[in-house]
Amino acid sequence: MSLKVIGAGPGRTGTLSLKTALEQLGYGPCHHMKSCIESSQQTQWFLDAANGLSVDWRQVFECYEAAVDWPSAAYYRELMQTFPEAVVIFSNRSPDTWYESVASTIFRVVPNLPRWLRWLVPHIDRWGTMVKKTIWDNEFGGQFEDREMAIEFFNDRLAEVKTLVPPERLLVHSAAEGWGPICEFLGVDKPTTAYPYINDASRLQRAVRVLQLLNYAPAAVLALLVFGIIV
Repeated sequence: MSLKVIGAGPGRTGTLSLKTALEQLGYGPCHHMKSCIESSQQTQWFLDAANGLSVDWRQVFECYEAAVDWPSAAYYRELMQTFPEAVVIFSNRSPDTWYESVASTIFRVVPNLPRWLRWLVPHIDRWGTMVKKTIWDNEFGGQFEDREMAIEFFNDRLAEVKTLVPPERLLVHSAAEGWGPICEFLGVDKPTTAYPYINDASRLQRAVRVLQLLNYAPAAVLALLVFGIIV
């Protein structure tokens, strides 16, 4: 198997919707951050890449026909070189709403991962390290909280993609545009079902709240033990 579609758009640009759409069109499985959460090997490969080590991209994506979202989007140029026949889709949205979405969801995940959980589950610790290194350190230089700089990153990335990718191999697409542009670009029939618009912001925000609560779990357990001894 070889990558046929490379997603160059950053996370929180409708990448989960795009993943679902591509798989529905027959370009599956499609790699996504979920792939790293589910696979310790995927996490390790992308951690190696983030640390500047050589990675065999064909091995990384041997089971995938498409890749969207971070971490793969951070390496779209390397993937274009490795898979020269693949087309590129930049999932697009308003830079301002994109920043707000990232700031209120995925940016808050790693800082809230409980230390005790990272210690107990090495894969979670490795995944958190990979995400921080790939996205917040390498992509944003540790300056994501500078809103102006982050939005400039988004605009510069889109401009870079338009410069590097031949027009016939590139589609800039927003979820609101639906099936039409993607199906025409890929040369496939338009499904009769609605385009899969999946907004998981609320789910991510709930997950952050759960992680914040879990940070207090050891103290709560200790308090219960002490209370049990006293009683």
